[in-house]
Amino acid sequence: MRFIIRGKNIEVTDGLRSAVESKIGRLEKYFTDDTEVYVTLSVEKGHQKIEVTIPVRGTIIRSEQSSTDMYVSIDLVEEIIERQLRKYKTKLIAKHQDGGNFKQDFLNHEADAEEEIQIIRTKYFERKPMYPEDACLQMELLGHDFFVFLNAENDEVNVVYKRKNGSYGLIGPEI
Repeated sequence: MRFIIRGKNIEVTDGLRSAVESKIGRLEKYFTDDTEVYVTLSVEKGHQKIEVTIPVRGTIIRSEQSSTDMYVSIDLVEEIIERQLRKYKTKLIAKHQDGGNFKQDFLNHEADAEEEIQIIRTKYFERKPMYPEDACLQMELLGHDFFVFLNAENDEVNVVYKRKNGSYGLIGPEI
């Protein structure tokens, strides 16, 4: 694995670099040697945050964790990513897809029953066109964190979502 580590409002010291490479390096049993791991360490309002992004053919494994101590954040993010990898492996095996950057040993290992993704509820929504601002209002009225709607501006299915800082985001298909 190749680490690309950068700091935002924090200097990446040798100790931090070593901790990241050691802790996140435990994941190398899952990936091939040419896998790139992007790590961003940042300090925001007293919180020590780490973001880890691992592009794997066709998808992205990503997690961010925040705490009052950067070393604790590093520990937390490694555990979350490992859990995500087990779930993703189950999906790959179920769909008989190519494993991309994953080692064959990891893919061949039997998956636990609890790791399987199960859809327990399906919802349908009215396809009445609305503007993104109206969709945000509807999302707030429902008390949800996201809302799927038919965009009146481009006649595409879009998603609005509430961001951590209280602002809104819009997701739409690439044109």
